[in-house]
Amino acid sequence: MTLELQNVILEMIARGEALHSTIVRLCLEVEALVPDVVCSVLSVKDGHLHPLGSPSLPNFYSAALENLAIGPLIGSCGAAFRAEAATVTDIENDPRWANFMHLALPLGFKACWSTPICSGERVLATFSFYFRQSRGPSDLERRIVDACIRLCAIAIEREERVSERKRLTYIDALTGLPNRAKFSAFLSEQAEHEEGGWGVLLADLDNLKTVNDTFGHGAGDELIQVVAKRIASVAGGERAFRIGGDEFAIVVEKNSDSSLSMLAARILEAIKENADCCGHVIVPGATLGGCLAGPGETLDQVRQCADVALYHAKERSRGHFIEYSAGLGTAFTRRFRAIRDVSLALAENRIHAYYQPIVQLETGEVVGFEALCRMTMPSGEIIAAANFHEATKDAHVAAELTQCMLLRVASDMRAWLDSGLPLQHVGINLSAADFHTGHLQERLCAVFADAGVPLKHVILEVTESVYLGQRDHVVADEIQSLRNRGMRVALDDFGTGFASLTHLLTVPVDIIKIDKSFVERLVPGDGAVIIVEGVLSIANKLGLRVVAEGIETDAQLDQLLSFGCRLGQGYLFSKAVDRDAATSLLARHGQHAEIESLPLRA
Repeated sequence: MTLELQNVILEMIARGEALHSTIVRLCLEVEALVPDVVCSVLSVKDGHLHPLGSPSLPNFYSAALENLAIGPLIGSCGAAFRAEAATVTDIENDPRWANFMHLALPLGFKACWSTPICSGERVLATFSFYFRQSRGPSDLERRIVDACIRLCAIAIEREERVSERKRLTYIDALTGLPNRAKFSAFLSEQAEHEEGGWGVLLADLDNLKTVNDTFGHGAGDELIQVVAKRIASVAGGERAFRIGGDEFAIVVEKNSDSSLSMLAARILEAIKENADCCGHVIVPGATLGGCLAGPGETLDQVRQCADVALYHAKERSRGHFIEYSAGLGTAFTRRFRAIRDVSLALAENRIHAYYQPIVQLETGEVVGFEALCRMTMPSGEIIAAANFHEATKDAHVAAELTQCMLLRVASDMRAWLDSGLPLQHVGINLSAADFHTGHLQERLCAVFADAGVPLKHVILEVTESVYLGQRDHVVADEIQSLRNRGMRVALDDFGTGFASLTHLLTVPVDIIKIDKSFVERLVPGDGAVIIVEGVLSIANKLGLRVVAEGIETDAQLDQLLSFGCRLGQGYLFSKAVDRDAATSLLARHGQHAEIESLPLRA
């Protein structure tokens, strides 16, 4: 009989049935085997009893035992206190039942036998038989209970392991706070039960990187722990979350006594006290942003608005709190969304290189390309870089974007060279962030070396605002180093920003690209005609190659040819096209005789 019972219960445990259901089934199976007993299992947690399975006991009886502290005088359940079996054959007169006989006697129970369920030296639960006769257990009942306490121990230990795994899934190991996964789940519950009025605060440490670099990561970890405790002490441990390396979140209840700004002020005040981290005195600092949920607002909207507020605070008011409002930082919001969209596109491999041909104006032959970044949206729409230009103001995203473009362009160039196509050069645009994130020369050279593309085929395009708008010499020094490695440099959008004709005497570039805003004004009587003609004349005498951008009409082409301009690009010839279309353009219109090389200017 016990073997059949074991198989039934073990199968439930193996299937992952709920612990309560498993224990109830066990009690019912035992009561079927021994019809004159009532079976009960009570779990023991933190020194208190909790009914786990007592299907034949009335609810009031189980309720009376809920959260009862274990001790020597709690009926037969004192077995949990002494960690040994307790047999009471006369409930009415046994002192251990003095405070509980009023529960048992009206039900007809005269005796009770309780056995502890243990894991090592730890008592997990008690397994009890209630008898309607004044007696102790029989040999059969002892054998059944021996089997049952082993089954209960297996079921309870499995439940504990499952619960611990779930707990660890939602707990940050360093701080003990709930983690990002728990934050998302908690917010979902909050949004489901409360239509509005709740809010989200996000806190970002201001000086973690400095602490890590100066005192080591051990001090940085201690700083995170200190700040986590301080945030939890103000906000409550269940509503404070660590959602990233140096980022925390706090969920504010609906109808809370504190507004977002009041709670943020208390958190900032608590955080800023000196902290001892690995023997170093550190003054923590944090920046906070938050959003209060309005009626009908979705979970994602609230989270995104809180993010926008935090980033806005980091840009404009570091060390303080900013609450999201409808008109908050429209330009900043565009930047934030652009960064998010580009980061996602990079992760999902949706960034591509398109190529606009640069042509010999007299013949229409293709002498090279300018590589232009394109992003494919989830809808399939392909958008130009101008639509996500704000993302390049983030140094990390800009560096990733450039690296992605370099790899794609180098691969395409190698394929064209292997096919014997008349590829002369491809221009690649660089941003200010590319020069200031470090190791640009190494990255460029490594990418093209790995692809087997000679550097003579590479032109680096840098806008005036990047090249000439820096107060330091980082960009100019880096460009000179790149030119020393054999790459040519083009000054893009010439005439729109900082450049003047005197710069052409000192700036180390090889090509200037006249901005399309001048080309589109090449009509009789416009001053742009004189400027373009003058730039071409001076550039030619200085040994600079000139490319006219944005050529769209035959009249513009004729005017440029009359000035002696030899190279140009624009919709008159072709828009930017994908790799396959660019391959066809090279095959049909590529210039096989390379235009004369210009010596690199000193």
